[in-house]
Amino acid sequence: MKYSYWILLATALAAAPGAASAQAVLTERTISIAAAMQAATAALEQCRKDGHIVVVTVIDHAARNKVVLSEDGVRPHAFEHAYRKAFTALTYRTPSVEYGKRAAANFPASIGGLNLSHITTAGGGLPIRAGKDVIGAIGISGSAGSQGISGGVFDDKCAQAGIDRIAAGLGG
Repeated sequence: MKYSYWILLATALAAAPGAASAQAVLTERTISIAAAMQAATAALEQCRKDGHIVVVTVIDHAARNKVVLSEDGVRPHAFEHAYRKAFTALTYRTPSVEYGKRAAANFPASIGGLNLSHITTAGGGLPIRAGKDVIGAIGISGSAGSQGISGGVFDDKCAQAGIDRIAAGLGG
């Protein structure tokens, strides 16, 4: 028995250097600053055309802000909400409104996800994909403004305009 223990230990130690030589550097696909600027600008243009005052946030694959554009006169909470919409779309790999629908349908079981920071159920956040990879997300907030209605539909339209602008460069 004692002999078997030492053989097992020696085998484990011999395998350890092989484990250390595993790939140490990863390459992850993410949205470029140029594409983020183009997407944000196109989204802002669409919202302006539709008469909405918004904040546009584009984040990369690691949820870091790449671009934040704010229209003059936007409400203060729109900054955080635009980020939350993008963050939700990125982390759940689906439009933020779809996450919201799933969460509502599965309530109260979905309460755990709703308690995570930066998660929202509001529309206006869309993932940005290059093939199957989610390389970033775009979030728009503020389009409801004084209309007193949910702006998610308008926000989604603007976000999609941003993604459409860079679609040719997303490839696969």
